[in-house]
Amino acid sequence: MNGELIDTLRELLPGLGVSLQLAGVSTLVGVTSGLLLALLSTHRSRWVSWPTIAVVEIGRGAPVLVVLLLVYFGLPSAGIVLDAMPAAWIGLSFTTAAYSSEILRASLLAVPDGQREAARALGLTRTDAFFSVILPQAARISLAPLLGFCIQMFQATSLAFALGIPELLSRAYDIGSITFQYLQVLVAAGVLYAAVTLPLIRLVARLERRTARSRAGAASAPLPPAPQQTGAS
Repeated sequence: MNGELIDTLRELLPGLGVSLQLAGVSTLVGVTSGLLLALLSTHRSRWVSWPTIAVVEIGRGAPVLVVLLLVYFGLPSAGIVLDAMPAAWIGLSFTTAAYSSEILRASLLAVPDGQREAARALGLTRTDAFFSVILPQAARISLAPLLGFCIQMFQATSLAFALGIPELLSRAYDIGSITFQYLQVLVAAGVLYAAVTLPLIRLVARLERRTARSRAGAASAPLPPAPQQTGAS
């Protein structure tokens, strides 16, 4: 049984590679787009912020499978025909962008206003202050929740099975349909999913503890002494 399981794992590795590729592309494109959406959603102009918020809410509210099917089967009605892999990239990236934008927006707002005031006091422009002061702190705050969501999106790559993409679940189904050993094949697929996600889950927990300690330390830090005023003699 162990030898058969190992052989099955080897046969599933190409599918795991496709799943990792889907997750990697959607994470890179989605998080980058999510940062842009986060900035636009906090724009002072309602003509910019409101449409952006609407796009984000649609992306968060639509099931991933519906988005994938809409991109692959719906866009051809508008004259846009995509292969299965690019369609999956777009669909998964859209969902990732919508959710990551909310994570990043909350992280940007979590940076204390004092940091912005300090940047202005140093003479930094808004752009320099954002990239040098605000964004690095927001990135540290958002790292754990972003990584946690990316784990969910890696698991969601199994939905690309509906587009005929030979990812891990699709590969497992094909092998099971030939060998009729669905239990063994699906267990092997679960082992591979767990091999990727469990270390990341532990990393998320460690990052969350570190962030909590950092915030607790900042909250308990003593305030600097107030400057003493000297009266005229």
